[in-house]
Amino acid sequence: MMDLYLAEDTICAISTPGGTGGIAVIRVSGPEAVSIVDSLWKGAPLSSAKSHTAHLGEIIDKERSDKPLDQCVATVFRGPNSYTGEDIVEISVHGSRWIQRETIALLMRSGCRMAQPGEYTRRAVMNGRMDLSQAEGVADVIASSSRAAHRIAMSQMKGSISKKLSTLREQLIQLSALLELELDFSEEDVEFADRNRLLQIATDIHNELQRLHNSFQGGNAIKEGIPVAIIGATNAGKSSLLNTLLDDERAIVSDIHGTTRDTIEETLEIGDYLFRFIDTAGLRDTSDPIEQIGISRSRKAISRSVIALLLIDATTVPDDSLDMTAIRNYLPEELLSDTGISPSIIVVLNKVDLLDPSSKTKQAINTDKISIEDVISISAKHGTGISCLKHALTKIAKNKDTTDQNDIIITNLRQAEALGQAIESIRPLINGLNNGLESFLIAEHLRETISHLSTITGTIPSTEILNTIFSQFCIGK
Repeated sequence: MMDLYLAEDTICAISTPGGTGGIAVIRVSGPEAVSIVDSLWKGAPLSSAKSHTAHLGEIIDKERSDKPLDQCVATVFRGPNSYTGEDIVEISVHGSRWIQRETIALLMRSGCRMAQPGEYTRRAVMNGRMDLSQAEGVADVIASSSRAAHRIAMSQMKGSISKKLSTLREQLIQLSALLELELDFSEEDVEFADRNRLLQIATDIHNELQRLHNSFQGGNAIKEGIPVAIIGATNAGKSSLLNTLLDDERAIVSDIHGTTRDTIEETLEIGDYLFRFIDTAGLRDTSDPIEQIGISRSRKAISRSVIALLLIDATTVPDDSLDMTAIRNYLPEELLSDTGISPSIIVVLNKVDLLDPSSKTKQAINTDKISIEDVISISAKHGTGISCLKHALTKIAKNKDTTDQNDIIITNLRQAEALGQAIESIRPLINGLNNGLESFLIAEHLRETISHLSTITGTIPSTEILNTIFSQFCIGK
């Protein structure tokens, strides 16, 4: 756990990925950052260097030898206009593991301590350089694995969520202040907060909070990978398709029915989006208890998928008979019953390389209330039609991603839960306003809503929340 009093220390860490590379960056931050590095520095004095300037010099261990450890570049950032809000020196050394270790050891002998996970960003939050939601945006930018995920994370890091929630919170605070004033003058029987105006504002805020909360499902899918379940009968070629998409022998391929006993998940970036492909066990009646477990997990995978690839062995489909009735025979019962499961379905006809060239198996179909997006013929074995399938996947992803640069999307579970709590606290406020609720109860619901919104941006800090968030960061950030 990170103690707040340690924020007065000067810290150091390697901020670039571990291993050997051309350059490694060592970040030093804290009240003694400049003086500590300057004590090891041979070159123009860093103590007199202006902020945001880079200087060529050498790092020297004066206690052990006058020989330079490395020739490097030191970049000085003066607080409060730095990432952490403190003085920072970033030392760019050659990427030798030995040089990195020796430089860190030298800094620690000179008065630094090793930074804890996320401590640089935590200091930025504590020093007012960013709020908590922006800090989580930093983590998401670092972890982003697609253009769409990067776009959302950059928007959050720049404060889009903060600005929106700040506006909503300020409205609630103003109303809360008027209600508190009423309570102070309760014996005067005066009303400072117009109930109709309060009801309208509370309703508008509730609707916006609900929209933000609802955006989490799509936002999280973009961040973690859009779930795509590969479903179908045994031996339809599901594992072969996964291997072909990944260009890797990830799943075992066999002519033996029931070879895939469990779900296999892998991610692949296609266009602007990351897709999470789930190879499922073939759906069939079986007495094998292990295969039954795999089939049960396959049905769960279908229930959480955004897109389902219904793989059909084209050699089992008579010519010109692929209509909706035939397709319904291949669909699992979850997609036919009214269960709320409604992924977009792409019908994928596999093994077309085994068909007679004159065969016609792809035709227009009536969706019959089931979302069939496309029918695509492929050969997973030879790679035929895979580019068409990828195009269909990105088309669906783009249609589902209705966001643009100005939209605010929630991708963080902690934020989504806080929004849910804010919604739960503002609903009784709205109901109370419609039913003449007393001022002190209205004020209490307002305080609860404000508190939940404040936890998202960290306006009301919680050491437990801070420790949980920043423990997931890398040491150098």
